[in-house]
Amino acid sequence: MSCIYVIHENHEWTAPLRTELQRLGLPYREWFLDQGHLDLSTPPPEGVFYNRMSASSHTRDHRYAAEYTAAVLAWLEDHGRRVLNSSRALQLEISKVAQYTALTAHGIRTPRTVAAVGREQILQAAKTFNRPFITKHNRGGKGLGVRLFRGAAALQVYLEGSEFEQSLDGITLVQQYVEAPEPFITRCEFVGGKFLYALRADTSQGFLLCPADECQVGDEFCPANETPTSKFRIVKNFDHPMLTRYARFLEANAIHIAGIEFIVDDKGEPYTYDINTNTNYNPAAEDEAGVSGMRSIAMYLGDELAALRKAGGVRRQAAH
Repeated sequence: MSCIYVIHENHEWTAPLRTELQRLGLPYREWFLDQGHLDLSTPPPEGVFYNRMSASSHTRDHRYAAEYTAAVLAWLEDHGRRVLNSSRALQLEISKVAQYTALTAHGIRTPRTVAAVGREQILQAAKTFNRPFITKHNRGGKGLGVRLFRGAAALQVYLEGSEFEQSLDGITLVQQYVEAPEPFITRCEFVGGKFLYALRADTSQGFLLCPADECQVGDEFCPANETPTSKFRIVKNFDHPMLTRYARFLEANAIHIAGIEFIVDDKGEPYTYDINTNTNYNPAAEDEAGVSGMRSIAMYLGDELAALRKAGGVRRQAAH
């Protein structure tokens, strides 16, 4: 009998989804892909496969979880299994360069970004910015490597010091700092390719904005136990022209569940700077607004499983 397979490497982040799947009585199994073996001569089981692999998996001692997941997804897709958040989604999850080039190709504005390898090259890239800029890891998650600099001199001190953090893939991004008239960003949540809600996150205290209930950034800015008004707030009746573009972008890249973040500058221009295909939700903000991202995902997975069974177990990846 086919069922739902949840691919992940973080039990805490998956716990809310587990609760909702059980509440709906849906059959599911978890594939914890921090390590394992894969026999390519055997076919995968029948079912719906939801990929929740995170770009930050290496920070939890799961160094090759993303690479292993890429192999598993290739195997699943080659056998025509229904994969939600495809191998393309994983590619965008673990590379912001891939994100920005894909967004730009769909006419979605991103901050000016220079990818650099090596400390000297990072510094040289920074010297091409005449305004404040930030650095971030190309393979990030959880705000890894995000720092604000007012000039190249301050960056040089950081690069020459012991606090410098190297991105896992060796690529550091030097990026235009978009100064907003108010210190917040907006994160648009999509489930099944459809807009669910928008979350406003306060950035006045920093850039580490993991919304998970069990946030593991190990930083004072982790919002897991804060009230929605102190850091996170769901915007009621949110509407923005970017939503249509985002939906088209997600469909074109076989991304079914994601949070997309943007910031608006002092001229009212939106800049999209991050796509989270391993999306998490803030329970306090959701309770305040009376919505549930994980419940919506569980219902979507249930609908996908029902459609798969109705089709006799064959539903190709091209279907959305």
